[in-house]
Amino acid sequence: MSEQNKRRLFLGTVSATAAAAAIGTVAATTEKAPDTSRVNTSLPADDQKTGYRLTEHIRRYYETTLS
Repeated sequence: MSEQNKRRLFLGTVSATAAAAAIGTVAATTEKAPDTSRVNTSLPADDQKTGYRLTEHIRRYYETTLS
């Protein structure tokens, strides 16, 4: 086997290994959608004293913090 063919085989093997590792990493770190059934809907919708309002935007944020 020539030196050039050895180099090509080596680089091909390295490339395939790197691709497989990347796919494995992505597959292992993919998360499921958050369970929105645990969102506390008993939070005050409007608090005149503090000015807090539970808007749809805030509710969606709370859903993203659940793990």
